[in-house]
Amino acid sequence: MAFPKVGNLAPAFSLPDQDGKTVTLKQFRDKKNVVLYFYPKAMTPGCTVQACGIRDSKKALDKADTVVLGVSPDPVARLGKFIEKQDLNFTLLSDEDHAVAEKYGAWGLKKFMGREFMGILRSSFIIGKDGRLKHVMDKVATKSHHDDVLALIKELGL
Repeated sequence: MAFPKVGNLAPAFSLPDQDGKTVTLKQFRDKKNVVLYFYPKAMTPGCTVQACGIRDSKKALDKADTVVLGVSPDPVARLGKFIEKQDLNFTLLSDEDHAVAEKYGAWGLKKFMGREFMGILRSSFIIGKDGRLKHVMDKVATKSHHDDVLALIKELGL
């Protein structure tokens, strides 16, 4: 599955958040930049490091008029527990059937310990207030993801 093309409108979505409320990409149009990041599983070591980095960068992201949405195939209840346990201050979305991940090219073949399986490909998408895809991060380092995102937002002039 290929990533959507930079410059095109980002694929629309409608997903439940950690409280079961529906969140759409459209609701941020003309209001906020969006960082949509896909991660494999809540409460795992790498995903926790990545989420805590974003949590700790909230002020800088707010200053850049940017909202972060984390997407995983976890059920809504697990997302709520993740937010509570790590005191996260941003929205997590449940994509249990991985339909949105597929639209974004973030679902594919993975290899781990000699085994191949389908799963979330850790990736992030920076979407401008105009709803257009500004940048695709296909190689995401969990420890520096928040800094990398902030540097890109600045570089893109968002």
